[in-house]
Amino acid sequence: MSWQDYFSVVVQNPVVSGTWEYMKIVGGSMIPKRKELPPPPPPAPQPPAICTLPIWKHAYSGSSFVRLAGLFGASAVALGAYGAHAIYPKESREELKKIYETANRYHFLHSLALLSVPLCRWPRTSGTFLTLGMVLFCGTCYYHALTGKSELRWLTPVGGTFLIVGWLAMIL
Repeated sequence: MSWQDYFSVVVQNPVVSGTWEYMKIVGGSMIPKRKELPPPPPPAPQPPAICTLPIWKHAYSGSSFVRLAGLFGASAVALGAYGAHAIYPKESREELKKIYETANRYHFLHSLALLSVPLCRWPRTSGTFLTLGMVLFCGTCYYHALTGKSELRWLTPVGGTFLIVGWLAMIL
């Protein structure tokens, strides 16, 4: 028996054809028609990307300030260790030690702040003011505390002002 004969006997015989027609007439009303699915909703609009670059590329754009922050951080730790064991001039020893500790605290905190400078809108401006402020404020405090000489103390408020301007430049 060939394939065509098999098809003719099974599908095209009068019994199967009649049954099939009857099922279409009677059963067609019972079988629900296939509904078309609605089209999917359009995707929700995404908020615009504020920053398209990865964070490490932003940090690398101000890599000189990151390196400077590393140098200042290391020197703050080294000077802190030195200040803990330094021999201060005899007169007003406790006052000079307190000045040294203040200089070291500001030095360390502003070294950490310098790490965030590459993420600012104007990193060169804020980084320059923070760097100058650290050198002038902390440097003159270190000098006064270790030597007892106060000839450079007039630069301390200038350095403090530069630190304030550096912080303010971060928010512009």
